[in-house]
Amino acid sequence: MENRPQVVTPGCKAVVVGTGRSGQAAAALLHSLGASVRIVNMNEESVPDSFRKVIAECGFETAFGPHTAEQFAGADIVVPSPGVPMLKLAAFVPEQAVVLAEMELAWSCIPDIPAIAVTGTNGKTTTVRLCDAMLRKAGKRVFLGGNIGTPLSEFVLEKQTADVLVLEVSSFQLQTCRHFRPSVGLLLNVTEDHLDYHHDIQEYIDAKLQMFSNMKEGDAALLGENVQALVAKAANAGLQQADVSVFSDTGRFASASLKGEHNRLNMEAAFAATRQFGVSLDDALAAVKDFSAAPHTLEVVAEGNGIVFVNDSKATTVDSVRAALESFAEPVLLLAGGHYKGGDLTSLTDLLKKHVRAVGLYGDSREVFESAWTGIVDLEWHEAMEDAARSLMQKAQEGDVMLLSPATSSFDQYANYKARGDDFTRIARKLSE
Repeated sequence: MENRPQVVTPGCKAVVVGTGRSGQAAAALLHSLGASVRIVNMNEESVPDSFRKVIAECGFETAFGPHTAEQFAGADIVVPSPGVPMLKLAAFVPEQAVVLAEMELAWSCIPDIPAIAVTGTNGKTTTVRLCDAMLRKAGKRVFLGGNIGTPLSEFVLEKQTADVLVLEVSSFQLQTCRHFRPSVGLLLNVTEDHLDYHHDIQEYIDAKLQMFSNMKEGDAALLGENVQALVAKAANAGLQQADVSVFSDTGRFASASLKGEHNRLNMEAAFAATRQFGVSLDDALAAVKDFSAAPHTLEVVAEGNGIVFVNDSKATTVDSVRAALESFAEPVLLLAGGHYKGGDLTSLTDLLKKHVRAVGLYGDSREVFESAWTGIVDLEWHEAMEDAARSLMQKAQEGDVMLLSPATSSFDQYANYKARGDDFTRIARKLSE
């Protein structure tokens, strides 16, 4: 059994930033461990009613409004929301406070279960779901969670059990991990992303590599081909001790629901990770055969009038749009736009010329997209996605694909990428009638 550092002592003061699902789970776990909990949230009205009851029952302190030093005064532990950049908190957190991710807080409470951790700019959710499917084919009990939706703290609170933890981990979570040590760490890829949250691209890369920093002999570090150079330059103690290997597309995996080379790489990555736990190639192939794509990831949501409508709302980066466009032989009517996070839009020029009949832009970042793509492809901007989609329909021809693959976050007009994808699905079903 591995000894994991215990960061919570009875009576210590913990500040939890954010009241999303991970914040709620972290607060409940801290309370169960005997900590005194204060909830900090920018907007009091956004606190869910169900959590208001928990706050009252547990006697949590609350502090609402813009962040101040007073909100964090006396804190021994600070657990930030994955969606709140440390850039916005650093000036207020006391020097003596330990800042840690909800995931690491929970991980410290479950010393005897090994973990597969998956990070990267693109493909994390598909890969952890593939890991889950392959392990289950091999008869393993699996907890699937982390950044994918179910906080690891819920696993602890509900006293669940598993043979393997499969965790999707983001740069935001890893940035505030100091002791987290997965048995298998999988870094799929790294491209420019979240530059609205991280100080610069190097901070983003360093956060991703933090996943490996505590690895020991016998642990496995699995790398996509495009991150080898980054890792080679990194002064990362864990990577000096772990068994490091690179995965690539061997051609042995194919799935009707997972199009494109990027998904073949995701399948290879998942097998490379799960074979460490006894998954055979036959298990992996069987899991792939039964696998269905996650919602909002190249998901066909409607067909009609000779047009196929595909929801790829989870494509929040330039690189994920590249992968989506490479997945179609058919002409594409591309919906893009939203809150721009960074990345080189001009790098898509050749793909736009080759695959895209027209682009419908909507929402924020109009100037960014127009400066990159004007003169390259037929381009129009509308404030709302529905108006942009209706305009594209006027240009559609039988056999086209209308693809929502925004290259941005959703926060200009939607609560999250799921809400954006749901709205596109509604629009697509109307247009397909």
